[in-house]
Amino acid sequence: MSLLLNAFAASRAGRDMAGEREDDRGVIARRLIRGGNRAALATNFNGRPYVSLVIVACDVDASPLLLLSDLAQHTKNLRANPSVSLLFDGTGDYPDPLTGPRLTVLGRAERCDDPRALARFGARHPSSADYAGFADFHLYRVEVEHGHLVAGFGRISWVERGELKFAADASALAAAEPEIVEHMNTDHADAVALYAEKLLGRTGSGWRMAGIDPEGLDLRCAGETARLDFARPVLTPAQVRAALVELAQAARNIQAS
Repeated sequence: MSLLLNAFAASRAGRDMAGEREDDRGVIARRLIRGGNRAALATNFNGRPYVSLVIVACDVDASPLLLLSDLAQHTKNLRANPSVSLLFDGTGDYPDPLTGPRLTVLGRAERCDDPRALARFGARHPSSADYAGFADFHLYRVEVEHGHLVAGFGRISWVERGELKFAADASALAAAEPEIVEHMNTDHADAVALYAEKLLGRTGSGWRMAGIDPEGLDLRCAGETARLDFARPVLTPAQVRAALVELAQAARNIQAS
């Protein structure tokens, strides 16, 4: 079985992160960031921790992205002190949440005026289009410094910045992402549906690709999101095309069986 087939088989079965190797902790951490669409945000309020719920996306290197209102208390807090912490919770499918994976990211939230990053956030959260253009809403990028990973029961470790961020040059893929996503949704909607239904076991109609990065692709259907991880990074449009073709063929093979 190819690496890509191994990747979607693990995703479909519900990836057991506790089975990953110790040296894969950066990969595990990024999966939690990339697969999440919400997080608990902790900021500093007059020297005391203030925790709120936020919706999140991430950049191609897995840096978290937040679209925040200037009027929100957490935004006022981070403007006074940009140090933040984010909890990404991957325990939703676990009967005992304490045996499931979660990641606490520590870093600094900084204003980000990059239209490409804002477009990634909007693709992840289409409803944000209703307020993304308001003068009192701004995109923030969290420059990660450390992460505290609980990969499963008894598997706890600190993950440093160099492991948390995806380090390889993915600029070519980032530049081509809007075209790739539009092409797949317009010309290969059947393949996108097969990714969701046959490779991830999702139901419903109308699945669309919301984004792609070196380590996988994001799918969305109404308010539901899904993540399909690659087993090896893809850095160029040509590598993406080969990966998507292989996944489509694998999905069709499952459909035919």
